[in-house]
Amino acid sequence: MPPALKALIAQLSGLAAAVALARAGLLGGLWPLVAVQALVAATMAAALRSARWWLPIHLGFLPLAIAAHGAGIHPGWYLAGFIGLVLVYWTSFRTQVPLYLSNRATAAAVARLLPQQPMRLLDVGAGTGTLLRALAAARPDCRFEGIELAPATWAIGRLLLRDLPNVDWRRGDLFVPDWSAYDLVYAFLSPVPMPAVWAKATAEMRPGSTLVSNSFAVPGREPDAVIEVGDRRGTRLFVYRLGERTKHRSD
Repeated sequence: MPPALKALIAQLSGLAAAVALARAGLLGGLWPLVAVQALVAATMAAALRSARWWLPIHLGFLPLAIAAHGAGIHPGWYLAGFIGLVLVYWTSFRTQVPLYLSNRATAAAVARLLPQQPMRLLDVGAGTGTLLRALAAARPDCRFEGIELAPATWAIGRLLLRDLPNVDWRRGDLFVPDWSAYDLVYAFLSPVPMPAVWAKATAEMRPGSTLVSNSFAVPGREPDAVIEVGDRRGTRLFVYRLGERTKHRSD
């Protein structure tokens, strides 16, 4: 079941429970009913096996909505906030890939993975291009490409990367371009798309090329190396080297 549909079912279940209690005269007052709605919504979300981070959203959604309504905020601010979130997160409700930005320590760790000779790197779901800015400055002999789907983050990346001649910045779906031309593909996504990422890598990437996933391992596949970045996040890079054996197994 899509996460958005689970969320809708959970919220409606909470609302139905609150309405039923109010009509039966078992519970009165606005905030007790709001509390019931929030608790039932969170419980239903857990029963539907929603991701854990949905639970605080369900607990806080209606209470915060009512509190905001009482604050007298102009509706235009809600519209502006909604548009801003859409432009940043775009299809995250479908892909379940939130916005993650790679920090400098991670960029330094990835730079150490690059070979001595010139090469090509693709950053899929590249956010605002934080990784590519650091790598392009450190290795002007290499070619770096990034692809990002969300309009706002893509526009920010385009602005920040405009003066780097060895970076190509594109807007689009990460699964559309052919990965066969790249020596290294870097991904900082979420657990959800990793099986599809691995399938595309084994189908298209050349033997000897490398897939690096920030924080999220490929299910059922042992990485060739795990690099501890040593930053505050406790970031780990999962390194997968593509070879003939990998190709045969994927076939």
